[in-house]
Amino acid sequence: MGACISPGSGIHLRNCQTSPRNIFIIIVTVEVVVGLIGNGFIATINIINWIKSKKISSADMILIFLSTSRFILQVTVLMHIHSLYFVDVFKLASVYKDFGAVWMFVNHSSLWFSTWLYILYCVKIINITHWLLLQIKRRIAGMVPWLLLGSPVISSVTSLPLLWITPSTYLCSSTGNCRENSTAHITDWDSSYLYLLLLYFVGCFFPLVLSVVTSALLITSLWKHRKTMQCYPETFRDSMIDVHLTAIKSIISFLILYLSSFVAQILLILSTSQSKDVVKVAVSLVVAGAYPSMHSIILIIVNSKLKLAFRNLCLHFKCHLEDKPPSPRLERNTLQ
Repeated sequence: MGACISPGSGIHLRNCQTSPRNIFIIIVTVEVVVGLIGNGFIATINIINWIKSKKISSADMILIFLSTSRFILQVTVLMHIHSLYFVDVFKLASVYKDFGAVWMFVNHSSLWFSTWLYILYCVKIINITHWLLLQIKRRIAGMVPWLLLGSPVISSVTSLPLLWITPSTYLCSSTGNCRENSTAHITDWDSSYLYLLLLYFVGCFFPLVLSVVTSALLITSLWKHRKTMQCYPETFRDSMIDVHLTAIKSIISFLILYLSSFVAQILLILSTSQSKDVVKVAVSLVVAGAYPSMHSIILIIVNSKLKLAFRNLCLHFKCHLEDKPPSPRLERNTLQ
C-alpha cells in the first residue's frame, strides 16, 4: 500500500504487490464512505432537529461535534487515499507534515467528543451517591458546551508539535518509486517517529482511560439493573431487558473498536518505511479505519430518534424509486 491511512504516521508499503495493495485500499475506501454517510447523517439529523425545535439536548450537541469531527477525519483519509494515485503534492515534506498535523488534531478531538458522550451517559444512568458526583450530575448540562470547546484546545497541544517533526528524507509515491525531497532540509524519520508516537499516545491516553472506566461503569450498572427487572411484569420486563442488552452490546462493541483502533494506530506508527511485514501494516490500516465508521452505525442503531429517521428516510427513497408518493405521516416523521 502506498501510504498509511493516518497521514502523520508516514507509513509506506513500497514492497507491496499491486493487487493486495489495491484490495486493502478498496476496503479502507469502503470504510471511509460508510463513515462519511453515517456521520453525515447523524450531524444532519441533529442539526435540522435543533433548528426546528430551537433547543438541543446535551447528548445531541455532543453527537453533532462528534459526527462532524469524524466526517472531517474521513475526508482527510479520503484525500490521502486519493493522493496515493493522483496527487503528488502530498509527497512534499512540508505539505505532508501539515496534513499529518490536521489529521492528528481532528482524530484527538473526535476521541475527546466520544469520551464526553459516554461520560454523559454514565452520569445520567448510574446511581450516584457521592456529593461531588451529584454536583457534576446537576451541572453536566451546563458543562457540556465548555467541554466541547475545550477539547480542540487540548487536541492542539498534542497535534501542533507535529509541525516541528521532520519526516523521512525519502518520500515514496504509490508506485513504489522514491525521490529525495529537495524543498527542505529534513532528517531521518527513524529518529523522529518516536516523537510522533509520544504525541499520539499522550493525545489518546486520557480519553482512552476515561472511556474504558465510564464504559465499565455503564456495563456494570446496566447489568445490575437488568437483574432487578426480573420481578417486573413479563411483557414490560422482556422489552426492558432487550433495551438493556442492546445498550450493553453497543458499549462492548464501542470498546472493542476503540481499543483495536488504538493498538492498530500504534502498530502503524511503529512500522517504518523499511517494514517488511506488509500484512501486519495492511491489516492495521483496515482495523484503524473501522472504528469511526462502524461506531457511527452503532450510534444510529441504539439511538431511537436516529434509527427512526434512518428508517423513514429509507422508506422515502423506496417510495421515490417506485414512483409512489410518500404518506403524509412519513413526510412529517422523516426528520423528527
